[in-house]
Amino acid sequence: MATGRGRLSSFDLLPPEAEGIVAWAAMELASRERTQTEIYADFVSQCQALMAEHRGELEFKIPAFSSFNRYSIRQARLSRRLEETREIVAVLAQKHDAQSSDDLTVITGEMIKSVVLHMLGDGSEGIQPKALKELAEAFKHAQSAQNLSSTRRSKETAQLQEKLGAAVEAVAKAKGLTAETAEQIKAEILGVTK
Repeated sequence: MATGRGRLSSFDLLPPEAEGIVAWAAMELASRERTQTEIYADFVSQCQALMAEHRGELEFKIPAFSSFNRYSIRQARLSRRLEETREIVAVLAQKHDAQSSDDLTVITGEMIKSVVLHMLGDGSEGIQPKALKELAEAFKHAQSAQNLSSTRRSKETAQLQEKLGAAVEAVAKAKGLTAETAEQIKAEILGVTK
């Protein structure tokens, strides 16, 4: 038995030429400055104008208000998830000092990647190509930030070990310890061997 995402919504069936109108409607819904009914009326007008502009060469069924309502609910749910993610990141940023910024980068990156993967999975209904591109870029930037953070942490650790090793050698020389004893101390404290 075949399984899939089921029947395509009326928004999925809109032609590519209508993507700009759908994106406009999504932004209007997200701004919460107008009612859904007002936005839908303008949405219908813009769809009709698009078909008229193509003089019969482009015909499509304009989604009914019930479909527009379902689309609106999906958009609102997505906006809420993104807002919750922003709030979580803001709280984490307040609770972490500069020394733990690498950890915060990793946490944030994982959260962004999680949101992106969720949107591409269960919540993928209604995602437009432009939004998909933006999600891919967010995923890429999150991964780059994590890699940069890991690289920086490795360099800082190596520099710290080098400085501590030099400090152990200086103390050992001042205290009259042998080079062998200094190396043994470094190996125990830093895990550094030459």
